Amino acid sequence: MSDLNLRAAGPNDVPAIEALVRSAYSPYIDRIGKPPAPMTCDYGRLVDEGDVWVLELDRDVVGLIILKSATDHLLLSNVAVSPAHQGRGLGAKLLAHAEAQARQRGFREMRLYTNELMHENLVIYGKLGWTEYDRSEQDGFRRVFMKKELVDTPSS
Repeated sequence: MSDLNLRAAGPNDVPAIEALVRSAYSPYIDRIGKPPAPMTCDYGRLVDEGDVWVLELDRDVVGLIILKSATDHLLLSNVAVSPAHQGRGLGAKLLAHAEAQARQRGFREMRLYTNELMHENLVIYGKLGWTEYDRSEQDGFRRVFMKKELVDTPSS
């Protein structure tokens, strides 16, 4: 891969973030019957609040992850990769960053949720060690809630 850079998002990234979210989530509109929740977020506000990370490839934003610290876990509130760059391990790179952030913040668990009609996500997360712990309707969306326990790695 060319020049890949993961960094905290700034206000100037908001238009690129919004374009990325549109391209990543638009394919799900017909399946879900309405725009997925990430398409309705105020990314300017989220960037101002912090914990929005963008993944750049040759200075183009091709991925993002939004993290939120909870009392006892790190919530991954959005993970997206540009459709043109999916299948290249960029999502796994974003998830590895989230895991590193969780460990750095002292969490032993990460959580996320996805729409139950986003079957592809459920398969990917399962392969990466995430387990389902609940399903329910939230904000008008049928969601699958998943978690990943962070096991200690041996010190060298």
